[in-house]
Amino acid sequence: MHEASLISSLMRRIDEAAKNERAKKVVGVSVWIGALSHMSAEHFAEHFERAAAGSVAEGARLEVTVSGDVAHVNAQDILLEKIELED
Repeated sequence: MHEASLISSLMRRIDEAAKNERAKKVVGVSVWIGALSHMSAEHFAEHFERAAAGSVAEGARLEVTVSGDVAHVNAQDILLEKIELED
C-alpha cells in the first residue's frame, strides 16, 4: 500500500502544479526514487502510466533517477524533481 500512497501523492502534486499554471497538458515528469521506496524505475513507470491515465499527465515523458543511498533522508520517498507543462 506504500506504493499506492506514494503514487497518489505524486499525482496530486502534478495535478496541482498544472492547475496553478493553467496548463492544458503535462508533457514531462522527472522523479527521484529513494532506495527504500521498494520501486524500480520500471515498476514506477507502470504505476505512473496507470495513475496518469485520463489526467493532464497522460502520455507524459517520464525521467526516473533511482537512488542507491539507503541512508538518504528521503530514502523511502519519491520526489518530484521537474514538471514540463504545455499551455
